[in-house]
Amino acid sequence: MSDLTETRLAAASDRAAETERQRQLKYYSASQWTLIWWRFKRHRAAMLAAALLGLMALAGIFAEFVAPYGPVTRDTSYLEGAPQVPKFCDDNGCSLRPFVHGTRTERDAVTLRAISVPDPETRHYLRFFVQGEAIRVLGLIPTDRHLFGLDDAKQKIHLWGTDDLGRDVFSRTIFATRTSLSIGVLGVLISFVLALVIGGIAGYFSGLIDNVIQRVTEVIRVVPIIPLYMGLAASMPKEWSTTQVYFAMTLILGLFGWPTLARRIRSQLLSIRHEDYVVAARLAGARPQRIIAQHMLPSFTSFIIVDLVISFPYMILSETALSFVGLGLRPPSVSWGVLLQQAQSVRAIEQTPWLFIPAVFVVVAVLAFTVIGDGLRDAADPYAEAK
Repeated sequence: MSDLTETRLAAASDRAAETERQRQLKYYSASQWTLIWWRFKRHRAAMLAAALLGLMALAGIFAEFVAPYGPVTRDTSYLEGAPQVPKFCDDNGCSLRPFVHGTRTERDAVTLRAISVPDPETRHYLRFFVQGEAIRVLGLIPTDRHLFGLDDAKQKIHLWGTDDLGRDVFSRTIFATRTSLSIGVLGVLISFVLALVIGGIAGYFSGLIDNVIQRVTEVIRVVPIIPLYMGLAASMPKEWSTTQVYFAMTLILGLFGWPTLARRIRSQLLSIRHEDYVVAARLAGARPQRIIAQHMLPSFTSFIIVDLVISFPYMILSETALSFVGLGLRPPSVSWGVLLQQAQSVRAIEQTPWLFIPAVFVVVAVLAFTVIGDGLRDAADPYAEAK
């Protein structure tokens, strides 16, 4: 009996040792990107933040389908209406299907204004993939189906209420998500390309070229941002379309967002420009652009990715702040900053607090990018151990 037990223990030990060898072989033969992904998956907060950003990005990409109405569609019978929260039960009983109450118009006893109030005697049931306004998903696919709506096509649902013109806040926020996130992405990409080129040249050649580039960088960094944007906003022709203003805003943010990353890339290149593998590539006759792109930049790619992700919150906050004060995008464009313009007054705070909902999206996006950057920083640590 003891011999059988010892045999089983030995077999189990051999299997455990073989499993450990396979794990180590898989780990040490994995690429750098695979190791980063394995470590990143263990960062639960970063994974949750990535999922939230993914949902926001998908909602923005398919905004025409997700939003029940267009960004300028008005419901004149429900001006400054409160959010309509779907429910399953009311004073008349419960239902298996979510519903919202209808509305009726009453006269405010204090201001004597006509206001819309819920009518508890009527129900309108929520449905998915309902027929509505004709749209083009991604600008290509024509359809009249929306993600959700009411069973009565004549009735409208406003999950997050309406503004003073009767426009649906939920729909406008979804469209604004696409605008703000796309400006952040395009702005970061423009600044990233400029930072790679300028920082790479300065770090590789150093000397006089580096001195000239650093002086230009310092000039750009000390330019006061708000007066600069005020002047640029004033110089934009009033007859420009919303698309032209959008691309101009993106280009401006990108052109003035590269100095910090360029200096970091320069410092990294200066620290490795005399490494053996760089000298060997230079002696072998490799061109400078090949040495920078093929040998020097890949040595700190993880650092660049982390810095790139952390740059997104600053770009998004810049667009939101500038549009909020009227220096960025202008109506009828919709972005988080443009929507928050309507929530500047004391009256909005008191009577229509739901107009602040786009601010929640700004906070969530900024925090999500920050947490993802933190997760990538830990995942890119070459001394981190993989389980």
